[in-house]
Amino acid sequence: MTVEAVIQAWDQADPDAVHPLRRVSEDAYWESGKAQADMLATVIPDGGKAMDFGCGDGRVAIPMAALGYEVTAVDSSQKMLDRLVERAPDITTVQATADGIAGHLGRRRMDAVYCLAVLIHHSYADCLDIIGKLRAATKLGGILVLDWPASDQPGEADSWIGVTTWPREQQADACERIGLEPVDSDLPWGVYQAVKAGS
Repeated sequence: MTVEAVIQAWDQADPDAVHPLRRVSEDAYWESGKAQADMLATVIPDGGKAMDFGCGDGRVAIPMAALGYEVTAVDSSQKMLDRLVERAPDITTVQATADGIAGHLGRRRMDAVYCLAVLIHHSYADCLDIIGKLRAATKLGGILVLDWPASDQPGEADSWIGVTTWPREQQADACERIGLEPVDSDLPWGVYQAVKAGS
């Protein structure tokens, strides 16, 4: 799947198809975002500047802002951002793909970047490109939380809701080249510290 195909599919998706808990109830959907924000807060320094890349309609970004983080919510879908702004008009939103992040941030860097349920839908090459740009948006020593699964039986997604899993050695090599040092955590996602590439 190309980045463009994934973006188009998400942009056209019915809101009820965006997350399985939406079919349970709106309350369950938003409570899941609050629970994920609480988990993120265990590894992201209090009150920092955090970027939610692939924020959707704000399921995690809104509770992160409520926890005191200065959140920049980034999504390629303006429809998703419009839904976020309806609920939380004070959160900074940016319509961009990974390629557009640098133009928005300029020389400013984030204390933390989190990217949940985005990377899993992309090819190895596209995923690596996105992660490299997210790392570039993070200050040295900052935290990245990435839904970037490895597997003993890796494979690339073949649909917009498929899951790409990485060979562990390939993922470790990518971390070294990009400048990510794994951090031990109990989170269901990978947690990394931004370091100099090749260190």
